[in-house]
Amino acid sequence: MDPLEERTHEWTRRRFFGACAGTLSGFLGTTALSSVLGATEPPRADGAGPYIPQLHHRPRAKRVIYMHMEGAPSQIDLFDHKPGLRQRFDQELPDSIRQGQRLTGMTSGQSRFPVAPSLFHFSRYENNADGIWISDLMRHTGSVAKELCFVHSMHTEAINHEPGITFFQTGSQQPGRASFGSWMSYGLGNANANLPAFVVLISQGFGNMQALSSRFWGSGFLPGEHQGCKLRSSGDPVLYLEDAPGVTRGDRRKMLDLVADLNEREFARSFDPAVRTRIAQAEMAYRMQMSVPDLVDISDEDEATLEMYGPNVRTPGSFASNCLLARRLSERGVRFVQLYMRGWDAHGNLPSEIRAQSEAVDQPQAALVADLARRGLLDDTLVIWAGEFGRTVYSQGTLTETNYGRDHHPRCFTIWLAGGGIAPGITVGKTDDFSYNIVDTPVDVHDLHATLLHVLGIDHERLSFRHEGRDHRLTDVFGRVRPELLA
Repeated sequence: MDPLEERTHEWTRRRFFGACAGTLSGFLGTTALSSVLGATEPPRADGAGPYIPQLHHRPRAKRVIYMHMEGAPSQIDLFDHKPGLRQRFDQELPDSIRQGQRLTGMTSGQSRFPVAPSLFHFSRYENNADGIWISDLMRHTGSVAKELCFVHSMHTEAINHEPGITFFQTGSQQPGRASFGSWMSYGLGNANANLPAFVVLISQGFGNMQALSSRFWGSGFLPGEHQGCKLRSSGDPVLYLEDAPGVTRGDRRKMLDLVADLNEREFARSFDPAVRTRIAQAEMAYRMQMSVPDLVDISDEDEATLEMYGPNVRTPGSFASNCLLARRLSERGVRFVQLYMRGWDAHGNLPSEIRAQSEAVDQPQAALVADLARRGLLDDTLVIWAGEFGRTVYSQGTLTETNYGRDHHPRCFTIWLAGGGIAPGITVGKTDDFSYNIVDTPVDVHDLHATLLHVLGIDHERLSFRHEGRDHRLTDVFGRVRPELLA
């Protein structure tokens, strides 16, 4: 039997149609992307050079640094100043304000919902308008208020952490969708052949920490090379970065060439796109052997810069260290850097926990904004600071004059943005006197995603990927660009 005849016999009807569907889907996905972005060639994963797409319109930002405060910070204690609440201490939250809002299982059994004013003092910081009130927990952040756009009217559909984070990262509460960073890798390509387009950095906090799933930075139905690459905080940033004893870099090259040849043969046999992903990932890992040690070696940073980021900047895995690494990654062309700061889930003992959390993030995040600005990077770097939802004005559990807790609150919360294409020094939206309901300019998660894609030069309705017979988007079938946020 000749090879062609042997190959024909290997194919069953089901396998034939399955492979054809996968191949056609991959072909259509690549073709559609090239058509959507007006590109002359698809994104390059082989390290042969950066891929520079022709976008839907002129981009204002080239890269993203997204700081996600996992666990949901309390907007009332940080950014949404409500001084009138002090006169309502321990009073019952009016039914006219609560409006029958659904509750989590953690407070649904409470007999009372006592108003808990913030214990913290707020100061007014100069921006480009009348000034903005920011908690003294965030003094350093206040010092860069002129660069920031505060959105007090964010709201979300999710009331629990897992679906809430999933929604913010993927545009859906259901797992399986591609993350925001993966869409950026897919849509913008990689500007540095020696580093991934999407990098994830994680810091451990000081309060209650929710589980952090790798699917938050997963590629979902997009090709696997677009998933986030998590850098470790201890030991080698990436496992197996060093060659084994007795193995030279030339030996490693020969091994990769051999494995790539075997994988290409497997791809020719199965047409499985995951095989090509493995080849691309192996090549990236090889190149990262040279690029990552240089990235994490901060000995070339001057003392003034290190002092900007605070005393923990030399501690691997700290939020200060990760903010500095985010800047270094961005200036090396990494498209999307995702920082996770865990520990914001303060259901009880909130004043103590939020002090520790704020001390860990305040100076580094302000330094990141200032550092980008002085290096001329802020103009085309989009900076995002957000949790997955907000916190209730009423206390969860016992309320005292020095202690309280707050439950999950999706109806309104505060995020801030800075950099490429975002209007600096403004506030958008307003909440009621209880920071419980939005009274002006509501902004939902799909609107946020549409607007962020817009400043990156992408029309959110045109960047799609066909999967299981449907064209998927980050914004699904929702979302509109919000001009209120744009410069």
